[in-house]
Amino acid sequence: MGIHTAYIGAGSNIGNKLLNCKKGIAALTRPKKTVLKDCSRFYQTEPVDYNDQDWFVNSVVKIETHLDPFHLLDELKSIERDTGRVYDPIRFGPRILDLDILLYDDWVQNSSRLVIPHPRMHKRRFVLQPICDIDPKIVHPVLKKDMQYLLDILDENEQRVIEYPCDY
Repeated sequence: MGIHTAYIGAGSNIGNKLLNCKKGIAALTRPKKTVLKDCSRFYQTEPVDYNDQDWFVNSVVKIETHLDPFHLLDELKSIERDTGRVYDPIRFGPRILDLDILLYDDWVQNSSRLVIPHPRMHKRRFVLQPICDIDPKIVHPVLKKDMQYLLDILDENEQRVIEYPCDY
């Protein structure tokens, strides 16, 4: 079993959003199955798809892991549950913590349980902006375009993203 690089999106719009994201990121590295390699800035981000909710705080982390994608997904879901996340009655609605696998090496997976790369990441400023903080030249394994290009082609008037003023 080798070492794999994954990019994980973290987001929250309930309670102390910044702290929720930081706790989720910290929990990800606690079991010693993953190593944090880099972290984007945190951003206040406008909700997408379901607008009748508070803005989110979002970030992206780069990790190295021995976990395969399905075990990594299990780990993320466990962390979400441990922070108090329950079943979401509204798709894309409020959540205390959301952890998503955005990329896993250059792996492509499309199953009922897991889709990698994340199926909407190329349409989401709240994903592309923070991933570009880490490395704007990462190439989307399906679209074959780098993250900076995908960010640049989004409509500037949609999906407002504002850097979150915080100490890292």
